[in-house]
Amino acid sequence: MINTFIDLFAGIGGFRIGFENADYKCVYSCEINKAAQDVYLANFGERPYGDITKIDPYDIPDFDVLAAGFPCQPFSASGKKLGFNDTRGTLFFDICRILEAKQPTAFVLENVKHLVYHDKGNTITTIMASLGQLGYNVNSKVLNAKDFGVPQNRERIFIVGSLKKMFDFDVLCKKPVKKLNAMLDNTISDAISQDSYTIIESPKTQKSGLIFVGYLNKAVREIGNKNLSRKHRQQNRIYSSDGICQTLSSQETCGRYNIYIPAKNIVRQLSLDECYKVMGFPEDFEKHNTKSECYKQIGNSVSPPLVTELALQIKKQFL
Repeated sequence: MINTFIDLFAGIGGFRIGFENADYKCVYSCEINKAAQDVYLANFGERPYGDITKIDPYDIPDFDVLAAGFPCQPFSASGKKLGFNDTRGTLFFDICRILEAKQPTAFVLENVKHLVYHDKGNTITTIMASLGQLGYNVNSKVLNAKDFGVPQNRERIFIVGSLKKMFDFDVLCKKPVKKLNAMLDNTISDAISQDSYTIIESPKTQKSGLIFVGYLNKAVREIGNKNLSRKHRQQNRIYSSDGICQTLSSQETCGRYNIYIPAKNIVRQLSLDECYKVMGFPEDFEKHNTKSECYKQIGNSVSPPLVTELALQIKKQFL
């Protein structure tokens, strides 16, 4: 018997790739963004339904697992942090509406790590209570994509619920952390001029696995008696390819992920193809025809290898 799932807030299909790699079948998808719909159609042969607020749950085929990376902007540390006061934040309750009507065996939800801290913990408490009131045993944990086969420091909270029992996150099969070097294309043609950056004398290996080695040379502005440095902003930092990649962000539409390759003594940005690889997307994945849209979409996605491990454990524990 093939287990089934639905793909809500589907984006470009990170959850779908992950679940299909675990031998599930997708029976329904939903995504309101037109550009993401186009990419989803190109890769999976179907255009997702648009507005989740207009879905009649009883029009959805029966399924075993609901998967949803519900909008993270209302809870992100880099956003306005409006939470449920942002209309996108209230879309969580459309997930509850569908769960209540369809009562699938399990669900898995994904959001930014900052959801744990938003509104002093009240937001995650509301979310967990709302899901529990629907009859689900609910558990959550912050997971990092670097522990599941991709060289990227990407922490996200995953919430798993089941009608049967509590999900055990401790049995997830983690993998040794890969170095970014293993996924780089063999190119030096786009190297940055050496006078445009500074490499520090003592590289700093961070707990995350990132190795900070330098920064792009940016101006220091003076306002009154204060120096406002632009050098150490995230998009200007340089990390070694002997470590892992920084978090790919949906707000970074220019691909300013600067890496130092010690073996070649060059600094360059990650290519678009490399960004998709360090997220764990297959090499034959069809991308949008606009580069900025591609960077936005991959930064907004979920890492398929991590999802595959969750899907396998959901099957083993509940199905």
